[in-house]
Amino acid sequence: MSDFGQVLLVGCGNMGGAMVRGWIADGAKPAAITAIDPFATAPAPGVNIVRSASALAGTTADIMLLAVKPQQLDAITDDVAPLVGPQTILLSILAGVEIDALRRRFPNAGTIIRIMPNTPAAIGKGVMALYGTDDPAIQARAEALMRPLGLVEWISAESLFDAVTALSGCGPAFVFRFIDAMARAGTALGLPADQATRLALATVEGSALLAIGSDETPGQLAERVASPGGSTREGLNRLDQNNDLFRLMEETLNASARRNAEMAAAARG
Repeated sequence: MSDFGQVLLVGCGNMGGAMVRGWIADGAKPAAITAIDPFATAPAPGVNIVRSASALAGTTADIMLLAVKPQQLDAITDDVAPLVGPQTILLSILAGVEIDALRRRFPNAGTIIRIMPNTPAAIGKGVMALYGTDDPAIQARAEALMRPLGLVEWISAESLFDAVTALSGCGPAFVFRFIDAMARAGTALGLPADQATRLALATVEGSALLAIGSDETPGQLAERVASPGGSTREGLNRLDQNNDLFRLMEETLNASARRNAEMAAAARG
């Protein structure tokens, strides 16, 4: 971050704040980060918060990150657009808002890059999917900015953002729900609720780390745990019955992807 000068966020809610905390944990100076947000408190001590873009009148951002809700884009465009110039790298984490829609609103921007992050960015374990430029120098600069927050992946077509948003952008919520369901099922079997939650969390953490470090696929690892005729096999038999688990996840991601496509259509006007 020391090589990027000032980074300006427009909006500093859950996701924007998570990214700021990830940068600071990696060594960024809080004073190098400014956020325009009429309601937010600073996500970390020393981060500059201004309530209106008018407080920055006369300046042009080198790096601007749009981090408002997609539905708020038109409400902030007129105020923020004067801060965008030909040297500005405009980054957007607005789900469903395509580059053409951003270009219409910010015609002076030098480069526009869409990013789909997720909240584990706050601890450097996020997923950052990027699209928007073929310029190697700008790609390298964007990657360097995002890499402290987690895995960086460039996607080959903007149309894939609906899938990326559903899988990794929304995915943490689905994983949290799964952990909660595991813990509740353990409680139903007689474990104290707090203990069931600790066991579920540790099980998911250890399993994920094992899968990350393995040359085998998660499906292969599941088979390795399951002995013929054993208790794990019985549980997997239920998950695999009628392809239930896959069908549930497919329906879940499809629902999220459809909503993302609807937001994209709305942003096109």
